[in-house]
Amino acid sequence: MGRLGVWQIVLILVLFVMIFGLGKLPQVGASIGKSIRAFKKSQEDDEEEDDDVEALPKKKRKAASKKTKTDDSL
Repeated sequence: MGRLGVWQIVLILVLFVMIFGLGKLPQVGASIGKSIRAFKKSQEDDEEEDDDVEALPKKKRKAASKKTKTDDSL
């Protein structure tokens, strides 16, 4: 359970071709690739920001967290 067989993959590919057409498939693939790269980059940036905040002393950590909360609300 949870694994895709050959026939399920073929069915998914046929549905993609029917929905998007052969001409649009390269564009759809490029768009999905860009989205995945942007998502991974934002995760890495968030992790770096968290590491930076954890390295600060407690007083500065509170100020930094308040700053990011106000930045997020913009």
